Amino acid sequence: LLQWGFPVLAPVNIAYGATELVAFHKRIAGQRDQLPFDIDGVVYKVNRLDLQQRLGFVSREPRWAVAHKFPAQEQLTTVLDIDIQVGRTGKLTPVAKLAPVFVGGVTVTNATLHNEDEARRKDVRVGDTVVVRRAGDVIPEVVGVVLPEALDGAAPTVRGPVFTMPTHCPVCGSQAVREEGEADTRCTGGLYCSAQRKQAILHFAQRRAVEVEGLGDKLVDQLVDAGIVNTLPDLYRLGFTALAALERMAEKSAQNLLDALEQSKQTTLARFLFGLGVRHVGEATAKALARRFGSMDVIMDATVEQLEAVPDVGPVVARSIRTFFDQPHNREVVEQLRACGIHWPEGEPAAQAVHALTGKTVVLTGTLPNLSRDEAKDRLEAVGAKVAGSVSKRTHYVVAGTEAGSKLDKARELGIPVLDEAGLLQLLDGA
Repeated sequence: LLQWGFPVLAPVNIAYGATELVAFHKRIAGQRDQLPFDIDGVVYKVNRLDLQQRLGFVSREPRWAVAHKFPAQEQLTTVLDIDIQVGRTGKLTPVAKLAPVFVGGVTVTNATLHNEDEARRKDVRVGDTVVVRRAGDVIPEVVGVVLPEALDGAAPTVRGPVFTMPTHCPVCGSQAVREEGEADTRCTGGLYCSAQRKQAILHFAQRRAVEVEGLGDKLVDQLVDAGIVNTLPDLYRLGFTALAALERMAEKSAQNLLDALEQSKQTTLARFLFGLGVRHVGEATAKALARRFGSMDVIMDATVEQLEAVPDVGPVVARSIRTFFDQPHNREVVEQLRACGIHWPEGEPAAQAVHALTGKTVVLTGTLPNLSRDEAKDRLEAVGAKVAGSVSKRTHYVVAGTEAGSKLDKARELGIPVLDEAGLLQLLDGA
């Protein structure tokens, strides 16, 4: 390649046996800081095409090549403070603020402590001297604490207080909750918390929730960054002039969004509840809650015991719902959205007649002639059926369309009844 004029990265060596490979790795490690680019290791390759062919490939890599990484570069620095960052999904992450230190080619001033357990395990405190490295030469992390007596034999000094995760979100003041069995602490003010604002809007506007057609990531970024939308109800107070003034927003696009917002005001209780983004409340749970209670006000005031009585709602989900609606600002957002005109049919809880498919597990596979996958799923769940993603002995029916694959084969193997679209509709409409 060199003879043909291609640029070839030097140094490249032919090595014989493990001893020469290790020597090459050691030599390059010694030159690492002087190279005009960043590297995190060297690669060994079998140097014969016939042997490469015999060795072959696994799914994403050849068997005839292997990377030998270098140890992450480490430096000592001081912890100036421990801040709490709130992510888009409400996760609270402790971050060590560091005296600037040059590690792995960059100056590092922040390093994640991941969660409360990790911070406690490493016992990182403000004022400590710590070892910092860039994990995978990318993400800065605190390896551990170096006490003064270990550094220079000095007498032990009084350290700062043990790190404790706050009980309230530092951004919005909502209660911060760590659920049993989880490592992460999360803010409960999803609709209200500015750190979660973009995520909350996107979740609310998605197709399976309230559905605001045309409201995607880039537009949400523009609206929030410009200070036009700060809460979900602000979406429904948008004016044509403010929208049309946004960069790359044509007048027709602005009007289309306003039309989509107006159309989204007519929804269902289940979609609205799912769109609120209550932790652990997915589509199926939202539908189960809507069927059982029939009213948003009843759901917001339901006790943990009443919530646990709903199918698919266990103690963790019930507590999550109760905690969400115990936050006054979350209830206020719901009231403001209703005041903006969002509505759905409200009625008595669904103590309706039991349908033939109620409690049955149905699997959809292939393409149906008229119903989309989502439409079929909605109709099944509306009568109390559970739509599963895989076939098992507990499956009651498999609905198969064209190009049905292994799920259909599994159903036949297990002797599970298979329906086409006409059979499904007959069951849905015949009860």
